[in-house]
This record gives sequence, C-alpha cells and structure tokens, in this order.
Amino acid sequence: MNDRPLLVGVTGGLGSGKSTVCRILAEYGCEIFEADSVARQLQVTDPVIIEGIRRLFGNEVYQMRADGVLWLDRPAIARRVFADASLLQKLNRLIHPAVYSVFQSAVDDARRKGINVLVKEAAILFESGGDKLLDCIVVVTADRELRIQRALQRGGASREDIIRRINAQWPQEELVRRADYVIDNSGTFDQLKSRTRQVYELIVRDAL
Repeated sequence: MNDRPLLVGVTGGLGSGKSTVCRILAEYGCEIFEADSVARQLQVTDPVIIEGIRRLFGNEVYQMRADGVLWLDRPAIARRVFADASLLQKLNRLIHPAVYSVFQSAVDDARRKGINVLVKEAAILFESGGDKLLDCIVVVTADRELRIQRALQRGGASREDIIRRINAQWPQEELVRRADYVIDNSGTFDQLKSRTRQVYELIVRDAL
C-alpha cells in the first residue's frame, strides 16, 4: 500500500445498519465519507445535476424557500424512481460520477492529513461503480423483516414504500457474494459492536 489511506467500502440494504457500523468505525479513528449525504447535497448545489433532475422529473420538484435555500421534493422523486427502474438508473448515472469525484478529493485530503483508514459508506456501492479504488468491501446484513421494521421506525415511508425500495436494491445475497467481510446486524448493539471491532482488526491485519 502506498502513502494513501486504506480505502474501505461499507454498504448494505435499507435498514441493515451500515450507518451504525460506520459510527462505530469512527470511534476507532476511521474517517467516514458518507456518499449518500454527498449525493443529497449535490442535488441542491450542483448546477449540472439540478438541471438534469429538472429534465427527468420536471421543474416542480424544486422550490426556493424563503431563506433562499433550494428545496428538493425527495419523497416525490423516491416514489417515482422506486417504481421505475429505468428512471432510477438515469438518476444514478447523473449523480454518482460527481460523488465519485468528491470521493477522490476526500482521498487526497485524507492523505494530506495522515488518515490511516478512510471508509466510504454508500447504499448502492456496487451498483453505482462506487467500489472503484477501494481496497476492501464490508457488507452489513440483517433479517429482511428486521430491516423493514427499522425503516418504519424512522418514519416518513409506508411499509409498501419500504418494501419497494428494498426490492429496487440488489439482493442481500449478491452483496454478500461480493463482500470481503460481512457484519450481521440481526442481534443486539453490543453484538454489532463486537463484530465490527473484529472486522476492523481483520481489515487492518490483512492490509499489512
């Protein structure tokens, strides 16, 4: 490995708990790059992406708030893309090259800061091509019904919408097949923390 940080991808389906795993990894000194958060930010700040979304979904999905901040009707977009696979693919093709560019900058920043491990958290890591450059991939799994219940607890989506979103993602079995490490999150938080620690130690050991 050269002077850049070890690059680790963390992914998993809706409600799997990948964000929780990343918070645990942050406690061990890992830098976390939240690809989904970057994508959401680009949707209201990047002129090219904004124009592309307007073409795909219509001008009405954007509104300028009284405070001058551009607002995007994400629930409306979610309902459409998770009911139309081709529309979802078009949206991903529009956004993810820009996210990848931001990630490359994050790698450079981490190198300059002397960060040892940079974790890229992404919901659709493989589907978007976001696994490029990464040294290893961690997939977080959980029982399907448990994932649905977790998503319901967050609010903002019906059970039917959640199932539609899960079905639009790659099957969990396919993610596991492509993974270098798997963390099951079907148990308690203490169990998750223990397994995450084990995987972190394996990643660091295997990188030596």
